[in-house]
Amino acid sequence: MNKKSLFLTLFIAGISVFFIAGSIIAGSTKFEDVIQLKNEAYEEHTRGIVEFTHRKHTEDYGISCGECHHGDQGQPLDLKEGDYVQNCIECHSIPSEAPKGPDAPRLTKEERLEYHAEAMHMSCTGCHREYNREHETRAAPTTCVGCHPRTE
Repeated sequence: MNKKSLFLTLFIAGISVFFIAGSIIAGSTKFEDVIQLKNEAYEEHTRGIVEFTHRKHTEDYGISCGECHHGDQGQPLDLKEGDYVQNCIECHSIPSEAPKGPDAPRLTKEERLEYHAEAMHMSCTGCHREYNREHETRAAPTTCVGCHPRTE
């Protein structure tokens, strides 16, 4: 292969890598409107998978991103579409609910928040209850089957 052909081949390969890498990075920072709150950290999901709608929450209900997405001290993050956001399991790293029952250890709120499901439930149901109180409604689901669809 002569130098000209080699240069052209390497140039085209380099441009291709540039565009592929750019599309991967851009795709990873864009959020989907409807996402399934299914996490691979769980060996098994015991309830139906919750489908969360970003646009419904942000546009219809006027909720800012920071009301759900927060920093390590619980402070709301000032986010806009396209910003990188860690997955909740990165910090709320135990893939389950906190132990329950008479023999379960008494946990502080901070200890409960280490459990992924507890953090999700505290955030979602707390907000839903507040919405229902403020609007004198029961429109925002607060029960298991209200968010988790029944499975066959």
